[in-house]
Amino acid sequence: MINRDRIVQTFLELVAIDSPSGEEDAIAAELERRFRDLGLEVAQDAAGNVLGRRDGEGEPVLLSAHMDTVEPGRGIKPTWDGPDIIRSDGTTILGADNKAGCAVILEVIQSAIEDGATTRPIEVAISRGEEVGLVGAANMDYSRVAAKVAIVIDSGGPPSSIQGQAPYHYTYDIEVHGRAAHAGLEPEKGVPAISIASEIVLGLPQGRFDSETTGNVGKIQGGLVRNAVPDHTVIQGEMRSMVEEKVETLVSKTKRHIEGVQEKHPAARIDARFHTAYPGYTLTPDDPAVKLLFPVLEELGFTPNPHPVGGGTDGNVFRGHGIASVVIGRGGYNQHTKDEYLVIPEMLECARVVEGCVRRIP
Repeated sequence: MINRDRIVQTFLELVAIDSPSGEEDAIAAELERRFRDLGLEVAQDAAGNVLGRRDGEGEPVLLSAHMDTVEPGRGIKPTWDGPDIIRSDGTTILGADNKAGCAVILEVIQSAIEDGATTRPIEVAISRGEEVGLVGAANMDYSRVAAKVAIVIDSGGPPSSIQGQAPYHYTYDIEVHGRAAHAGLEPEKGVPAISIASEIVLGLPQGRFDSETTGNVGKIQGGLVRNAVPDHTVIQGEMRSMVEEKVETLVSKTKRHIEGVQEKHPAARIDARFHTAYPGYTLTPDDPAVKLLFPVLEELGFTPNPHPVGGGTDGNVFRGHGIASVVIGRGGYNQHTKDEYLVIPEMLECARVVEGCVRRIP
């Protein structure tokens, strides 16, 4: 049986360990220890993700969360707002994103042990660097993952709040190589990288194109001093769409635009690199993750509420590796802000739903 006091205590102990993205060693070691104490075969892979397995019957299910948090996330001091809500003290985030997900997974396994319950084989993947581009999931050792279905516990709201659609995501890095010169003495000898980059930026996808498609120029960096013609500029940005063909069309248009700017400035060199950050998806009734999760939700009295979400999660990356994944809420709100809070009854509901999934033997 899911134990309220224990899962809350686990959550509070986890948020007491600072784990901003890139500094996850302490929380990784603690999670590895806790899973090992629960009898799992567990170790970190080469990327530092914590991967574990517990034997069971039937087809395995992967339970996933991430261990890193955004800034400001050091020295977190949780405060109580009544009996059912935990908030940050207003100086940091709370870290429910995603220490609550980690606490849920630990509690589900502990509950199964106490109940002597038969479960599916449970595989656990706690990733690093999720908040800075799904880095851990992208570099995970998938040879250690046998599951073909995953419950990703990494969304806001109750467990019935499901990420039913997520975008295809492309990123790009454009480098403009010009030629330096003294800006006052002989500017005509220079090839101004910033000026050329500005022509590129004006033709890049920016803003919302429709309800499914967006583009953004996120970073421009170039030049060293004000009195020198800059010889190098970097542009970084992204494009997303729920429809793969739409984002691919944006990529093609962007490439043609860059080629046009290059033709206008033959003395410069423009290098553009495009990368598929992760694939998108749309949940369908015959999806293996839907067929596992939705009946459990309904049996527990919830109405599944799948809806589109403009961001990506580890679930996107898992799907790119052939693992049908569904992302559910775990009771957190106002993520990535100092106003973040956790609704404990919803975290408990999440744990009961996940428990129902792992105990549903095919």
